[in-house]
Amino acid sequence: MTVSMILIEAAGWTGALLILGAYILLSAGKMQGNSPAYQWMNVIGAAGFILNSGYNGAIPSMVLNIIWVGIGVFALWRIYKGAKAV
Repeated sequence: MTVSMILIEAAGWTGALLILGAYILLSAGKMQGNSPAYQWMNVIGAAGFILNSGYNGAIPSMVLNIIWVGIGVFALWRIYKGAKAV
């Protein structure tokens, strides 16, 4: 296994842990869905999945996570836009 393969695998596992962790924290009431931390965990986690699934040829997963990143970036934009208006 090459170093690049290990890094791609690590990106996938890190992404999985970030998305799962965000969901657990949200479900436990420890984090709000409109918080920047929650959205960043999802955006970074999905980016890890994009890298891993793209490398492994899992195109449906890659497309889903591209959309996931888009949703998260849009949510972050709304959060930061709303914060400036206050």
